[in-house]
Amino acid sequence: MSAAEGLRAELVVDLGTFRLDVQLSAAPGEVLALLGPNGAGKTTALRALAGLTPLTGGRLRLDGTELDGMPPETRPVGVVFQDYLLFPHLSALDNVAFGPRCQGLSKARARAEAAAWLERMGLAEHAAARPRRLSGGQAQRVALARALATRPRLLLLDEPLAALDARTRLEVRSQLRRHLAEFEAVAVLVTHDPLDAMVLADRLVVIEHGRAVQEGTPAEVARRPRTDYIAHLVGLNLYRGEAGGSAVKLAGGPAIATADELTGPAFAVFPPDAVTLHRERPAGTSARNLWHGRVAGLESRGDRIRVDVDGELPLAADLSTAATAELDLHPGAEVWATVKAAQVHAYPA
Repeated sequence: MSAAEGLRAELVVDLGTFRLDVQLSAAPGEVLALLGPNGAGKTTALRALAGLTPLTGGRLRLDGTELDGMPPETRPVGVVFQDYLLFPHLSALDNVAFGPRCQGLSKARARAEAAAWLERMGLAEHAAARPRRLSGGQAQRVALARALATRPRLLLLDEPLAALDARTRLEVRSQLRRHLAEFEAVAVLVTHDPLDAMVLADRLVVIEHGRAVQEGTPAEVARRPRTDYIAHLVGLNLYRGEAGGSAVKLAGGPAIATADELTGPAFAVFPPDAVTLHRERPAGTSARNLWHGRVAGLESRGDRIRVDVDGELPLAADLSTAATAELDLHPGAEVWATVKAAQVHAYPA
């Protein structure tokens, strides 16, 4: 990416006991997702990009222009807020026309531009409707059209699907993906939902405690998580220890046999469906990994049951409903867990 194109941001914000210190970069046409738990600093980063929260330090450049110190209303930035913040007294058409009007377009020209955006969003027949007459999905698209109508060079989306029910969310996520694919400038998406991030973003930045802890494509982050938070999001058992050959020795815990040979600090990871549970210590098993524990909890996940096991190696196992019943699993039940080394992957920590 040319230094004069896209987003280059070093965001340092001090808010009393909390400090945000992250670096972000994205090329035109790229969708960058900021993913992390509540309180991690995602929304603070977004507000800093928008100019709503001033920087304590660092710098912010967009297409080669310094934005730090520039008033929010003069920045080439569009924002879609979590609750959309549509003007309740204006029609969908006039909501979208608001931005172009603020940029100096005549009322007729701004409304013509707004009508074109509503047509693109599939909302032409709702142009005269006020926000209270719109469904959640329709309101989300009006908010997106309003942000895009100003032709921003940076589009910020703060939990854009959070206000939608599950059924609407599926449909709108697909539509949003298509609109973002057509957007030629930089888009930054803030979310705590891993599915939204994986589907919508080209690249992820995972933020925890005000710091970026991992960055990469969705596939890279999902394949090699580097914190417990990320591992939990993508549904993997993650452990950190010292690798020596084809095993990773955990501090104060067992060694985990792996499919990879490494030396030095390393992570070992395996999916819950790689775990087999037994009520008695299995004899003659070919699995190189065998641990004793007790069932700590069970959770239904569709046609699978997530079983949390405490013991010498705390882990999560995914079993079928039938297998769970056959094993008579319940909190406190003693179990033996096995995982084949071929299903455990290791990578440098």
